[in-house]
Amino acid sequence: MKRNFYRYSIVVGLLTVVTVIACEKQLNKTNPSYPTLDTYFRNSDELLKGTNAIYSIFHGGSLVGREWFFIHDLRSDDDAAGGGQLEVPRAQILNGATTPDNSVMNSVWNGLYTVMHRANTVLKYAPNVNDNTALRDRNVGEAKFFRAWSLFELVSMWGPVPMYLEPVTASNQFQSRSAETTIYDQIVKDLTDAAAALPATYGDEDRGRVTKGAAYAMLGRVQMQKGDYVAAKTALTAVKNLNLYTINIPYGDNFLEETEFNKESIWEAVFFENKPNQFNWGGQGDDPSQPQGTVRNQEYSPIAWRNLIPSNHYLNEFENTATGAAKTDPRFAMSVYQSGDTYNNGNSVLTDDDQNGNSSILNGVTKKISWRKFMIIYKHGKGGDRAGGGNNQRIIRYAEVLLMLAECENELNNPVPAVDYLNQVRDRPGVNMPHYPTAQFPTTTKDQITKAIMHEKTVELGGEEIRNRDILRWRKKGYYPANADPLPYFKKGRDELLPIAQQEIDNNPQLATNGINKQNGGY
Repeated sequence: MKRNFYRYSIVVGLLTVVTVIACEKQLNKTNPSYPTLDTYFRNSDELLKGTNAIYSIFHGGSLVGREWFFIHDLRSDDDAAGGGQLEVPRAQILNGATTPDNSVMNSVWNGLYTVMHRANTVLKYAPNVNDNTALRDRNVGEAKFFRAWSLFELVSMWGPVPMYLEPVTASNQFQSRSAETTIYDQIVKDLTDAAAALPATYGDEDRGRVTKGAAYAMLGRVQMQKGDYVAAKTALTAVKNLNLYTINIPYGDNFLEETEFNKESIWEAVFFENKPNQFNWGGQGDDPSQPQGTVRNQEYSPIAWRNLIPSNHYLNEFENTATGAAKTDPRFAMSVYQSGDTYNNGNSVLTDDDQNGNSSILNGVTKKISWRKFMIIYKHGKGGDRAGGGNNQRIIRYAEVLLMLAECENELNNPVPAVDYLNQVRDRPGVNMPHYPTAQFPTTTKDQITKAIMHEKTVELGGEEIRNRDILRWRKKGYYPANADPLPYFKKGRDELLPIAQQEIDNNPQLATNGINKQNGGY
């Protein structure tokens, strides 16, 4: 059973960035009954509430509850538009026409800086807490993890960005854009500290908090994106050596509400069903009076808005006997819905008419196909897939760790363990795909293993907000032939990064004082 430990009451007010200075003296008066940063965070209970407030914005509508999955999926080749109902800001990102004032991008930007600010607040005031040093130190680990996570999201998608290591308490505390190497150094330091401070596991009441395994896995992701495969292998091996995780579970269990926190799950965002439709569409979604749900099930559902659907590239990447493979990959049917599939506990049959919008082309056949991963309709009929779903979003799975290790070993010229890691993933129950090498994916050379890794990551992790950073990393390494970039709109020197948010350019007078232009190239 999930427990909601994210309630944080008055702490939200304390953790809001101060951006307005009152002009009238009487407006500067402090309400003596209202806590301030100088009077709060004096004990472990108050520090815990501050830490919970970090999780709350992480789960909110500006981040994992809604816009975060869009900002990643729209910049990958896993997804395509479900139809004309895709709103303009999202269509811009999908088509490579993102403008600096794009509302989806700005929402994620603001959410990430709110995470950073709340983490910095916990870190600044933690030394005041002495009544429960064990809890204090764990909260420090959690805050460092989330500061690192927010910085990694920012630097990997926007490049050089302002980096804040102290809470902002006045309107003149702007920071300039920091070099990417400086930001990555801070991320590595924070995640290393977090891994040392965080527990390997929690009791049921705290499931969903970040763990030692999550910190090491994130560190592996970061080091790979930096191109340091030796350090990445070290971090990912540390995850494996915890002996807590396995892929010896059915593949589809990674996307169902009843099988949350399974042995493959390293880190997941916790959501709670809230009925009737109580999702905070207009805000960041961390209202303490409401349980936090996710609207992914409404945005992608075959029988709801269906804003994004699996791309033809993704669909046709799966091995299929119709295209010469020895076996059709079972993960296909556990990842997507097609017309004729059942839902609603087997009581309803999905039709073309149910799925509004565009069709797909699979092996030359035009048909309606939609996402199944994380969709709640497997147990609900029409109308039961609306906003406020309680299905947890799995952020890091152990299968990804094994596939990252495969990439590390291949880049370090160790082909045997690289192929072995790939085959471990293919061996999972209910999948049992033939081992590499196969007729379609030989693994004699490093380049061939690279292609097998690219394939396996696509079919295993498609639609899980991983592919876009893979594209960035592999493009930088020259793994895509000329004129064959995964994103058809790609223009070198521009589309590696998103534009810096216009609100940041307008409001931050220090933005370019470190010798880095205010805006990314091409915008």
